[in-house]
Amino acid sequence: MVTRVATVAFEGIEARAVDVQVQVTPGGVAFILVGLPDKAVGESKERVRAALIASGLALPAKRITVNLAPADLPKEGSHYDLPIALGVMAAIGAIPADALAGYTVLGELALDGSITPVAGVLPAAIAAYGRGQGLICPAASGPEAAWAARDLDILAPRSLIQLANHFKGTQVMARPQPAVARQGGPLPDLRDIKGQESAKRVLEIAAAGGHNLLMNGPPGAGKSMLASRLPSILPPLDPRELLEVSMVLSVAGHLADGELTDRRPFRAPHHSASMAALVGGGQQARPGEISLAHHGVLFLDELPEFQAHALDALRQPMETGEVLISRANHRTVYPANFQLIAAMNPCRCGEATEPGYACHTRPNERCMASYQAKISGPMLDRIDITIEVPALTAADLILPAASEGSAEVAGRVAAARARQSARYAALGLAGGTTNARCPAALLDEVARPDAAGLALLRSAADAMRLTARGYHRVLRVARTLADLDGDSGVGRIHLAEALSYRSRIDQAAQAA
Repeated sequence: MVTRVATVAFEGIEARAVDVQVQVTPGGVAFILVGLPDKAVGESKERVRAALIASGLALPAKRITVNLAPADLPKEGSHYDLPIALGVMAAIGAIPADALAGYTVLGELALDGSITPVAGVLPAAIAAYGRGQGLICPAASGPEAAWAARDLDILAPRSLIQLANHFKGTQVMARPQPAVARQGGPLPDLRDIKGQESAKRVLEIAAAGGHNLLMNGPPGAGKSMLASRLPSILPPLDPRELLEVSMVLSVAGHLADGELTDRRPFRAPHHSASMAALVGGGQQARPGEISLAHHGVLFLDELPEFQAHALDALRQPMETGEVLISRANHRTVYPANFQLIAAMNPCRCGEATEPGYACHTRPNERCMASYQAKISGPMLDRIDITIEVPALTAADLILPAASEGSAEVAGRVAAARARQSARYAALGLAGGTTNARCPAALLDEVARPDAAGLALLRSAADAMRLTARGYHRVLRVARTLADLDGDSGVGRIHLAEALSYRSRIDQAAQAA
């Protein structure tokens, strides 16, 4: 007789069904595990053996065969411990044979029989609900699974003994409740920034339309401070975005205690990060920083110091909003709809734009061009807005704090985002679509300039030699400026400001 237990294997954020088949037969004493298990899965038989002994059960002196079907799908991770253990317990009669029917099971076992948390519980719960099944998961992951559906049957035991008692009717487990992460204090406020009014304006535009932004300026100008305050003016995640973000974090194992938060992700990797760390990959094709920043912000400080091939690997995800990771035994797609905020110095010494400064090795212009050439032209072409952030003076720092903070700016950003959501929902696009993600085919309809603006755009496109991508990004930024002003149409003044942010990108691309 073969005992079957349902579990899952993860491909990106998708949970594929896996059938754990356990057979106990007379013969030589052995515990055999087949079905393309990796090292962690192969070691599970020792954890299962120890956990069963700690729970008062002994494996029979028979041949135990465990098959993970489909056999041609690679199995990775420690979450197979619990389904294997429960399959063995059902096969030897420790729990009713039909108790596991209708449940998807995942969890890691400790040697004392306790069940420890694993990654990917939220996608597994959603997949189980879609198949009409319940879920058995570790107690620490129960609050995470509870977000999948209100009527999902969830068992979240702390140990094998507790789960066995529940099946025997001697102990009843309560359904876990969804948990919300406590906010770790207020976010940094724009009111802390003295001076840099133009940079604050551009930060508001980038937040309102979800545009990529590059800040160029000398050290100490406040570029990193400005970027760290972007989350304080972004709107919270809507339910659909919250679910998508949480699924990525769950697969990556970054959901602490199963608690979800509606704050948008803000990822700031060090410039020594590898290409696999940024876009994802590795032996098990794990999500990278761009996927962990899904529906949030990816901040790259000291942009030219990143590896050139790592930066160029961002180009395709910036366009498509997802990343396909292909390996010898993996082909995984992760969402990567992120907003890029980058900061850089004008040159290696950082002072080339300061009045009266002369580089000791070469003319300032050549020093700047050499440093900025580390960023490819196609990469720069995908950035919507570039601004110069000048150095602050002592007079700027002596000024009192700004009267307008993040709360006031966030109100305007939320209003602009609401206009975009309503506009694109009427056109049949997903809710929460921003101007930065508007399909090019719709730009002529939603961002068509008036006559004066069209004349300006035509002359500027020739003078600046705008690429097709650059032309569309100018229209997107102009549409955002019109949304901030509450205008239904795009006027000349909006295009003029959008082109001013694009001209700096054109100059930098020529240097590159």
